[in-house]
Amino acid sequence: MDRMTDHAAHQPVRGSSSHPEQSHSGSYGGPVTDSPIADWRRKMSDHIAYALLVYTALQIFVTIGALKAHGGSLLPYFALVILVVAIIPACRRFEARWNGLTDEQAHDPALAPYYRRDRLALWLLAIGLPFALTALFKGLALLFA
Repeated sequence: MDRMTDHAAHQPVRGSSSHPEQSHSGSYGGPVTDSPIADWRRKMSDHIAYALLVYTALQIFVTIGALKAHGGSLLPYFALVILVVAIIPACRRFEARWNGLTDEQAHDPALAPYYRRDRLALWLLAIGLPFALTALFKGLALLFA
């Protein structure tokens, strides 16, 4: 082994718990970087998880309201099935698009406008879809009743 690789092999690993590094502010933490750039994969994954929670809560409250209003109709249950079928592929598409990025792409600031666009579409879908489909099925129930 030459001197350079031998020297590098005996250096502590950056960010290891046995040899924490000191940041510019004097506190101990992770590796020192000049400007942290967001990991778009992780941020989108977090938004998808939160959007699914919001979507599920809205779906339950909106559908339970429709169930109480329509009595014994099976239409609200059909709406529940449609809502579940509609949201899962959409979220998987969002997730696949962002998880397919390389490490370099995941930290590229040029992707910020695309991230904001997808984040807005995700939240519009998660918040709007339960209300839109419930309104559609209520309208169909009135039309065919």
